[in-house]
Amino acid sequence: MREIVLATRNITKRYPGVVALNRFSIDFHKGEVHALLGENGAGKSTLIKIIAGAVQADDGTIEINGKSFRKLDPLHAKNNGIEVIYQEFNLVNSLSVAENICLGERHGKFVDPAWMAKKASDVFARMGVDIDPHALISELPTSRQQLVEIAKAVSKDAKILIMDEPSAPLSVSEVDKLFQIIKTLKESGVTVIYISHRMDEIFEISDRVTVMRDGLYVDTLETAKTDRKSLIQRMVGREISDTYPAKRCDIGEVVLEINGLTGNGDADVSFRLHRGEILGLAGLIGAGRTELARMIYGADKSESGEIIVKGQRVKIHLPSDAIRHGIGLIPEDRKQQGCFLEKPIAWNATIANLRKISRGILLDRKREKEQAEHYVGLFSIKTPSIQQLVKNLSGGNQQKVVLAKTLATNSDILIFDEPTRGIDVGAKQEIYELMVKLSSEGKAILMITSDMAELLGMSDRIIVLSGGRLTGELKKEEFSQVRVLELASNLR
Repeated sequence: MREIVLATRNITKRYPGVVALNRFSIDFHKGEVHALLGENGAGKSTLIKIIAGAVQADDGTIEINGKSFRKLDPLHAKNNGIEVIYQEFNLVNSLSVAENICLGERHGKFVDPAWMAKKASDVFARMGVDIDPHALISELPTSRQQLVEIAKAVSKDAKILIMDEPSAPLSVSEVDKLFQIIKTLKESGVTVIYISHRMDEIFEISDRVTVMRDGLYVDTLETAKTDRKSLIQRMVGREISDTYPAKRCDIGEVVLEINGLTGNGDADVSFRLHRGEILGLAGLIGAGRTELARMIYGADKSESGEIIVKGQRVKIHLPSDAIRHGIGLIPEDRKQQGCFLEKPIAWNATIANLRKISRGILLDRKREKEQAEHYVGLFSIKTPSIQQLVKNLSGGNQQKVVLAKTLATNSDILIFDEPTRGIDVGAKQEIYELMVKLSSEGKAILMITSDMAELLGMSDRIIVLSGGRLTGELKKEEFSQVRVLELASNLR
């Protein structure tokens, strides 16, 4: 019998109009990698926040090494060996990497920068990654920030380490390093609770997997004794196709032409995007994909080059310019750039489209309600009301609100930057169907994704960036993972 180091007993958590967890009980064993699987809104994030003491359960108990707790706060959780790597970063942007890793710790009576830098360097060496301890967090790309989050947790010598979508912003090589870190932790007796929507990762790294649905416990299985189809059926309560929807339209005329666009880390990038096309934009972390998207959208300035929309050269200095010219962006970071967490769904879904739902200078509340309800229904956003604050939604439902906000502008050119990051398998299929539907309606889509299967399965054509430069273009008949990675590594 494996030693139980953590257990929840009949944990219940209620929010207004929603039961996030309903009498949820589960055991975690010492030295295992235990995956949590479920659709967005299943209760995974609520569960880990309760275990970490960030949220208090309404009923039930938590058992840690045989001790029973009615409630935990973050300090008690940490003192009992629990560390969490949240999906949303918990870093101080104005501090250095080393200062973030050592935040809350003391070494002697005074602040010791040399000690902090050495501790950070040591943990990075254990992880096999190269990050400057003196760099500011604000200077790091998303992937590097995620590695700092992992390093911060590893440095605390946790006994129970919870990872919420840790691989989402990482490159293939960085994911390999993450898995090696997890295996090392497991061998030393650390229990890892791993949350991911990526099925391949769950089968590669976990010993057991627990399926959750609508705040309820569904089943716990040994990973080696189950399969993808069985897990998906338990997770969503229905069969989900693992194939990509077929395109139902022809590729039309050029609607977006980028000529020699330079700036924001990119140099001399040129490509064309056609009506009805899904153009995949590939590249390794740091290749300049998001930087390119932000220049096209006017979120960052370009130094030179031109943007031509439907045959007309346009000047885009601000996102409002892009929206006026029919360009919409679903950004990579939904919480910081995609939506307003402290505002309701209705407010978010209409904020980019106020002119169309206003009468003069006054907002038409009826139109606002109709538009918000339309998108809540279209995307199956799980919420008790369109007045629910976005911060109270699950990550996947927050992403759907971002989609609603962008699509409400009725843009003809849509840039999807990592559209399914942190999205469950059922919601992914919905978004794929939506993208195909949009392309069939004549929309042109530029899709940035780090998911290779998604890239190959959804794209009509692929362009590849490496080091801020365009290194190649692939037609459908030329698609292969090897060829994409060769171009992304600038190996011609």
